Amino acid sequence: MLDANKVQYVNVDVSQDKAARDEMVSKTGQLGVPVVDIDGEMTVGYDERWIKEKLGL
Repeated sequence: MLDANKVQYVNVDVSQDKAARDEMVSKTGQLGVPVVDIDGEMTVGYDERWIKEKLGL
């Protein structure tokens, strides 16, 4: 969906990046993935409706 709408994003593999994993746990309190952060608002899990709403798609 992001690629199809030409949305730029950063994909971080928290299974390989301990610092990113620690930051994710600090921000969300859990290890669930994916975590989507849009302008500081986060959702854990793939919530297409939420993503579209936040991005105005």
